[in-house]
Formats: sequence, structure tokens, C-alpha cells
Amino acid sequence: MPDVIAVADDGLVLDWVEPGPPTRAAADDFGRRLAVLHQASRPTFGASHDGYIGTLALPNTALQSWPQFYVEHRVLPYLAALSADDRSTIERLCARIDELAGPAEPPSTIHGDLWSGNLLWGSDGVVRLVDAASAHGGHRETDLAMLALFGAPYFDAMMAAYQEVSPLADGWRQRVPLHQLHPLLVHATLFGGGYGARAATAALSALGLAS
Repeated sequence: MPDVIAVADDGLVLDWVEPGPPTRAAADDFGRRLAVLHQASRPTFGASHDGYIGTLALPNTALQSWPQFYVEHRVLPYLAALSADDRSTIERLCARIDELAGPAEPPSTIHGDLWSGNLLWGSDGVVRLVDAASAHGGHRETDLAMLALFGAPYFDAMMAAYQEVSPLADGWRQRVPLHQLHPLLVHATLFGGGYGARAATAALSALGLAS
């Protein structure tokens, strides 16, 4: 992240980073450093306090089980804006979360809202993370799926570099839609439109039922 200059209840002042164009070399470096960040373990999934994602409350009550944490704190709180059919699809996924979650992993330190707009590409060739208000102990595949969702530049280079440092468990590609479900539900809640249907489609894909 950029260096912190000052912090107050009503503001945060960061060091100025001169922006630059995305490059493959910077993406490669970032992928490696993100893998190192994710290797910083947490005692539980969640955080010591609740947070926000956009303007929405983000519950972070600590739990030992990632599947339970994801369902209770990242999926179920954001279903109100969906149609009955879309909610039903996602509830089917929640009922099978233990079998869909993949191999158990310890809690990682993750950004929690790692879409491409929260990557600050510097003119010095270094990518910095910003807006980490959702940082918590989570599943590292969540950050990676979020990067993929809205098209981070040179994503394939990031992933290749990440895998060299910290290989992902088998089947991670099939779990991407599962981890993208939370941000899609947040978008459905904030913006409506077709995001509810996209969330249901992601759930179907995670269930292996997408056409």
C-alpha cells in the first residue's frame, strides 16, 4: 500500500503515487507479492470488528470454518435484492457449501475487495493496493476471483507468478464462480440491474449446473 501520512476519524492521508500504465512486468511482481501477503496467516476467518464494502455493512464475526463464514457473512446477508428464483438457486449452493469449498486452508490475510480499481499501478513499475476497508482473515481464492471478475490487466501473468510462490489447490478454477458470488451479490444490492441474475448464474456454475 502507499505510505500512510496521517489518520483521523474523518480521513486518511496517503503518500502520492505517480500513476503509470499497467505492464506485464509489474503484474508479475504484484502476483508474487500478493502470494506473500496471503501467506500471512490469521487465527480465524473474519476480523476483530465489522467493516464495510462500498456503503454496505460487512459482518466479520470470527469463525473457524471458512464455508460457514462465507455463507453466514458473505452470502446470506445480501440476498434481499434478488428474485425468489435467484435466491432459491443460491440457497441450494449454501446447502452444499462444504462439498464445494475445496480443500480446507488456514485463514489468509486478504484484501477482501480486490477488484481491478483497487490496484494502483505506479510509474515506478510497482502495483500498490488501496481501499482495503474489507481486509480480514479469509480464503485467498476470494481475492484472486475478485481480480478475475472485473478484468484486472495482465491477470494471467499475475496468476502465473502467484502460483510459482504459493500454488493453489487443485480445482481452483472451478471454484472461481463460488468466490465471485459475494461481490456479485453486493453489486445486486447496491445497483440492481442484472447482477442478481449474474449471481445466480455463478451459483449454478459452482454447482456444476451451468448450461
